Amino acid sequence: MKRLALTASLALLLAAPAAAQLGGVTASPPPDGLQEGQSAGYPKGRYGALDALPDWGGIWFGQFRAGDAGAGTPKLKGDFKARHEAYRADVKANDGVVKRSKSNCSPPGMPGIMQTFQYPFEFIFSPGRVTINQEAWMQTRTIWTDGRTHPPLEEIDPTFMGHSIGHWEGDTLVVDTIGVNDTLDLQRGMGHSPALRITERIHLDPADPNVLLNEMVLDDPEALEEPFKLTVRYGRDRNGMLIEFQCSENDRNQIDEHGNTIFD
Repeated sequence: MKRLALTASLALLLAAPAAAQLGGVTASPPPDGLQEGQSAGYPKGRYGALDALPDWGGIWFGQFRAGDAGAGTPKLKGDFKARHEAYRADVKANDGVVKRSKSNCSPPGMPGIMQTFQYPFEFIFSPGRVTINQEAWMQTRTIWTDGRTHPPLEEIDPTFMGHSIGHWEGDTLVVDTIGVNDTLDLQRGMGHSPALRITERIHLDPADPNVLLNEMVLDDPEALEEPFKLTVRYGRDRNGMLIEFQCSENDRNQIDEHGNTIFD
């Protein structure tokens, strides 16, 4: 019986198409909107084009300046508004102490990760993608610039960073992000639906080449009365380096008898 099972498994392996195996690893199909050989997974011969991109070298620290766009808050509606009001009442009743449903070491995800003012990040340009390395929580965000499209929303596994595709309009990187995990906040205590879409236009400040601007639009027809617009400003440290952020060595949230995180 064991010999028969082994023979059947071998037959299945031999019957598999040769293209399904690359170096012993099952090959993924091309991303939505691309043919084989067009994705960022085929970078050779494309590095020269990176010289035409703007100079975003160094690390970038978020800056807040009074009067910047986005100083207000998104206008929630329906159940999302009611839940935020209940959250605010709970915080007020507990002298400003914030209840958390996640670990202290859980990163904020999008859009909050692009607004961590005390921790810098860096951009790495490579053929078909822009990679953002964040010092905070040692997170990595990938923006695909190889021409792929979003998969259907129902096929995307919701994640902290979502699925980001981008393209260059001159020296501006235009990014479209969907598929952000709906357990994350827009702002503290503000939820959103799976339909959240984040659009970013990232470019150097014409008045100062050491300032980077991120013009963001948060659009969620299920949670927001209208799209919320904000501008995030970053200052450059040309020779700075990211340092290791290892939060989990001291992750000590207390939990109640049901396993829920309680007040810090």
